[in-house]
Amino acid sequence: MEELDENGLSKSTRILLLVGVLIISLNLRPALAAIGPLIELISADYQLTEALLGLLTTLPLIAFGVVSTITPVFTKKFGIGNTLLGSLILLTLGIIIRSLGGIFPLYFGTILLGIAIAFGNVLIPALIKRNFPHIAGLVTSLYTGVMSLGAALAAGLSFPLATEFNLGWKGSLAIWSAFSILAIIIWTPNIKRIKRVPPRRSFKVAIKKLSGSLLVWKLALYMGLQSFAFYTVLAWLPSILIGKGMDANYAGWMLSLSQVTGIIGAMVIPIWAGRRKDQRLVILVLSIIEIVALTCLMIPEIGIVELWVSMIGIVLGGTFGLALLLIVLRSNDSETAAELSGIVQSIGYFIAATGPFAVGVIYDLTHIWNYAILLLIVVGILKLILGIGVGKDQKV
Repeated sequence: MEELDENGLSKSTRILLLVGVLIISLNLRPALAAIGPLIELISADYQLTEALLGLLTTLPLIAFGVVSTITPVFTKKFGIGNTLLGSLILLTLGIIIRSLGGIFPLYFGTILLGIAIAFGNVLIPALIKRNFPHIAGLVTSLYTGVMSLGAALAAGLSFPLATEFNLGWKGSLAIWSAFSILAIIIWTPNIKRIKRVPPRRSFKVAIKKLSGSLLVWKLALYMGLQSFAFYTVLAWLPSILIGKGMDANYAGWMLSLSQVTGIIGAMVIPIWAGRRKDQRLVILVLSIIEIVALTCLMIPEIGIVELWVSMIGIVLGGTFGLALLLIVLRSNDSETAAELSGIVQSIGYFIAATGPFAVGVIYDLTHIWNYAILLLIVVGILKLILGIGVGKDQKV
């Protein structure tokens, strides 16, 4: 008979639960990453401004900000497993509605899938804290690596699916619902493997306690700035490269390259950081790489765009994985991890939501993409300053 862990699970059952977590993770980015390469096609159909197109990336981030804070309310009532199942069903509906055609379904479906993804963003770190606390760095690396893989697939395949396979942008967006349907099938048996634990405190008490912590605010700002950079690149990198004279297909593949190299960062950095009590050195190295790569991308004469895009991808994947790992490392238990994850990601994504929209407005006003890159460099410097604080070994 297999030995059971503190949650009453055997080794084989934990593996099945991990598979379920990873299949959910695979669904947390494709619906977002698919938009960037298709922006020009959507714009051609609906004649939208750059600022309105930026909302297609911004709206999910606003949904992240609103829903993340209240996610613990759902988990205290329905449990983590049922809440995640509901989010997968909502994600599928959002993807399908967005693909029906028309401006209202486009934006309404985008809001729905943003709400759905928010639940997964918040709850996966809590599951890691609860079921895989002794290998949190490894599991976080797998989780963020699979997320980056999903983003890379969507970034690289969306434009070819729309053009070379004649699906159009609507069909290209709709195809990602197949992943979420598969996730529903695989996740459903896992619900019974997650033991319901009575909450130790109310949602109101938890928020009051966490919101009074300086460390929580530093974590939230760090999460916000890394997400600001990630979603700005996700939304506008193809347009930035096209503006520098590169063709749309190449620009789409560069976005895909940034997501592929992001897988490396997402898998390597949490393992490296998870083995250290203090993560400040990790944050310093990532910040230097990011600032150098962005600076070089501003100057077309330097060339080797593939190198700078790859470096940016590694950093963005790595800082995302690191931010999620810090939530796990800075909390004492799974309930605190869920609450901390909620408040940190809520504040963080409200900050991130300003990125794609702000860049769209900046370009509408100036028609110069280097201002967007300069903004990302400033964000990189701010991440370094905040990272020195959150990298210390301490608990909320």
